[in-house]
Amino acid sequence: MDRRSFLLGTSTLALSQLLFGCGGNKQAQLKVQLLKGSIPGQVVNQFNKGLQQRVQLKFAPVERIQDLFQQLQNWQQKPKTSDEQGWSRFIPFRQGQKAADTDLVTLGDYWLQAAIEQKLIQPLQEVQGNQLKQWSTLDERWKQLVTRNEQGNLDTQGKVWGAPYRWGSTVIVYNRDKFRKLGWTPKDWSDLWRDGMQQRISLLNQPREVIGLVLKKLGKSYNTDNLDQVPDLEKELQILNQQVKFYSSNNYLEPLIMEDTWLAVGWSSDVLPVLGRYPQFAAVIPQSGTAIWADLWVRPAGITKDTLSDQWIDFCWQPSTAKQISVLTKTNSPISTNIGASDIQEPLWSLLESDRKVFNKSEFLLPLSPSAMKQYESLFAKIKI
Repeated sequence: MDRRSFLLGTSTLALSQLLFGCGGNKQAQLKVQLLKGSIPGQVVNQFNKGLQQRVQLKFAPVERIQDLFQQLQNWQQKPKTSDEQGWSRFIPFRQGQKAADTDLVTLGDYWLQAAIEQKLIQPLQEVQGNQLKQWSTLDERWKQLVTRNEQGNLDTQGKVWGAPYRWGSTVIVYNRDKFRKLGWTPKDWSDLWRDGMQQRISLLNQPREVIGLVLKKLGKSYNTDNLDQVPDLEKELQILNQQVKFYSSNNYLEPLIMEDTWLAVGWSSDVLPVLGRYPQFAAVIPQSGTAIWADLWVRPAGITKDTLSDQWIDFCWQPSTAKQISVLTKTNSPISTNIGASDIQEPLWSLLESDRKVFNKSEFLLPLSPSAMKQYESLFAKIKI
């Protein structure tokens, strides 16, 4: 799954220039490649000030999660002399790259299974280990998400492969003015099928997201393994497709701004920054539950473990830091932060609060079998024809 920041707050822009410490090859270093906009610059500055030693911190922002995943792949691949895989020419960080020279990388939970299975990353710790001091503060659901076996599947006896530092969900965003004329406002997934919405909707161009919301409407799980056993699924998808003007995972908010569409389904990390700039927009978490995503710290394969990277992860999990990350990047935190209405402006606070309340009804997009993924992809392609 690809998520990107549509608009970035000024608090995150300075990261492109963040480099603390100076000179000296023997000086301790922490090198991090992170999703652009996911960590405020002042958080890194505070971490640096709290260290007991002089350290060189290099935080390099990258535009998309997909690019970070491909970077992890590239570090583990030998340069190719032939172009036997035609798609390789489209990978941004291709031939001639050096081995991994980064201590931590941002990765989305959706990519975690593939990263483990392809041996792109190494465990952060054993489940019973104590390297990460703040591990015990995480809710069990977060621990379960990142505790996996060598195939990347959930396993309570597995190892810890990632450290979640912020999360969000798939939301509905709509134009208040348009819906005022209709006399109702969206509350749940079923509203996407209502009269008056034909050719008024933009959806993510993602089989798991689109088919998943239909499954949720039907009372099923986002992680349903056999779609053939879900009655009326294809019929519901065909009807929904008639309501959709287009599918996009990158440009679904622009048409809403241009009033080409009245409603969009998108990721909260894209939607929340836009609400502050366009008061005619409102967003809602579907009442029956939605898909949840998380940004994680992972350690590339082949990198020597060090205490600095563990210190950084623990720092992100401290309540005061977690609150800053949540407020400044307009996302939720896996750590209890007690964010109140005075900490963040409306309507952002209401949406984040709703996000937390609906958490137990919502689901992470967990790994599916290859045969199940083919079902999702072929059905999605079929209904879009």
